[in-house]
Amino acid sequence: MNIAGYIDHTILKPTTTLAEVEKLCGEAVKYGFAAVCVPPSFVKRADAILDPTDVKVATVVGFPFGYSATEAKLAETVLALVDGADEIDVVINLIALRMNDWDFLVKEVKLLAEVIRNKGKVFKLIVESGILSDNEIIECCEKLGNAGIDFMKTSTGYAEKGATVEAVQLMRKHLPSNIKIKASGGIRDFEFAKKLVDAGADRLGCSASVAIVTGDPSFDTKGY
Repeated sequence: MNIAGYIDHTILKPTTTLAEVEKLCGEAVKYGFAAVCVPPSFVKRADAILDPTDVKVATVVGFPFGYSATEAKLAETVLALVDGADEIDVVINLIALRMNDWDFLVKEVKLLAEVIRNKGKVFKLIVESGILSDNEIIECCEKLGNAGIDFMKTSTGYAEKGATVEAVQLMRKHLPSNIKIKASGGIRDFEFAKKLVDAGADRLGCSASVAIVTGDPSFDTKGY
């Protein structure tokens, strides 16, 4: 399996430097990763580096907790698109989810989806599956799967539990067939990465990407 083509090579730690982002981009080109995922302030630089290549630039909105006002998420999204982002990974409002305010969630997702889709870009919705019940994951799939997203993503990598095979399988069972899945959080070796793909993941968010493709744990940067 060519696992590299599934990977969003990621660095989202709050102390990220420009040198680290430039290194990340170079590794993405070298190993053939699908995308890099960088903090919003580095999107413009990553886009300049990767523009001549097929590697996409992803960034995050409402990260990592998701409870930013919709207006703030909208502003972040617009700026990311202006700066050159190809893919936008948006954290769901977990407060609204826990309060069963699905009307709010659908409205927010549809608003952001319209902006992202109008630019021909990709919308990934992060639901933080590791802290949700199975029923909550199913509701996310059933209520938000048709709200304009392209991917449902398991995790930010900052909760106490990241991606699991079981969560990916549950999403695949309940999402519309055209909606893809991104697994992220705690993926540190090839074996686990392959299990997630076999379970239905179309993309993997990893900071240990080079370690995964080379089998050399010394390349595990722990940049999530």
